[in-house]
Amino acid sequence: MTTFTVPRDHLVYAMDPANPPALRVPGGSLLVFQTRDCFEDQIQDAGAAFTALDWNRINPATGPVYVEGARPGDALAVEILDIRVGPRAVMVTGPGLGVEGDALEHPTVRVFPVEDGGVTVSGVRLPLRPMIGVIGTAPAETPVPNGTPGPHGGNMDTTVIRAGSLLLLPVNVEGALLALGDLHAGMGDGEVSVCGLEVPGEVTLRVTVVPQCPWPLPMVQTQAHLYTVASALTLDEAATLATKHMSAFLQSEAGLSRADAIGLLSAAGNLQISQVVDPLKTCRFELGLDVLAQLGVEPPRERV
Repeated sequence: MTTFTVPRDHLVYAMDPANPPALRVPGGSLLVFQTRDCFEDQIQDAGAAFTALDWNRINPATGPVYVEGARPGDALAVEILDIRVGPRAVMVTGPGLGVEGDALEHPTVRVFPVEDGGVTVSGVRLPLRPMIGVIGTAPAETPVPNGTPGPHGGNMDTTVIRAGSLLLLPVNVEGALLALGDLHAGMGDGEVSVCGLEVPGEVTLRVTVVPQCPWPLPMVQTQAHLYTVASALTLDEAATLATKHMSAFLQSEAGLSRADAIGLLSAAGNLQISQVVDPLKTCRFELGLDVLAQLGVEPPRERV
């Protein structure tokens, strides 16, 4: 099978139906996306001036890729096969940024070597946990900046979007126009400082079109769990939306009543925070695949 490479100089700063495709590929293709970090590699060392950053170049995504046969109403199944990160990770925080930006007087720029399978932060050795911060398809009409998540995906900053996961995104325009970037060598849920361990890197994935997909999207399947992902202006709204999406999935796929679905989720599911620092906040609802199996529901990966 041919592997298509999307080089890191094909950058977009918004998910936009008007973005010209960097590549056109058939469904089922293997793709390698080469990415820059969320600062577009502007920071090369800890002495970089925070005030010199060009904030118009934040959160670049590589792409987009036009997937042949993808039409509005379909889903794009993205099987993440591998994530390889660069040799250094960058973190920035300062006044007005993140959860404690109101208490910070000066910006801080830090650069950490990525070596021997990990990164040392504040004297603590952390193993590599690569994940994708920004990944999405084009919305139907109005462009969405890459820093903002939404129903199209985008800056979901969700730690389960990692190697081995299957991500399902909506197709809103012909070809879907998939783009991704903002890789992290590791990130905690919440991303409370405003960034994770920001790295350039490469993502290898396979794209498949799911015709006229009825599921609430975005959705992620890992080895053991299924997740519905939702973003909204507040955490409360995002949490409610992620929960309602999983409830709707159970009602549709398992034939449960609304009352039975929400009762099962309250007993067996986990509502989790993805990030709290983007223009819209993101939550996810986790449900074990063992629960779906007892309901006789095949998970998405089995149907793609």
